[in-house]
Amino acid sequence: MGLFRLLFWIAIICAAVWLWRRFTRAQQSRRTPQDNPLPMVRCAHCGVHIPQASALPQEQHWYCSQAHLEQGPSSNGR
Repeated sequence: MGLFRLLFWIAIICAAVWLWRRFTRAQQSRRTPQDNPLPMVRCAHCGVHIPQASALPQEQHWYCSQAHLEQGPSSNGR
């Protein structure tokens, strides 16, 4: 009887793990990427791409930090 009880519990645990993995995979497949990804802009000074919501605008340029905004566009053609 002891071996039967052990095999029964192993089968229950394996079934629970299988069901859990199946459920989590189904949840992951239902997730869809954002329809509207964040617009990215390029810093006129260093060339780093950052989200537009975080960028600092000035005239026709975007900057990643206040220091770069004060320094202005890069002179090396970036």
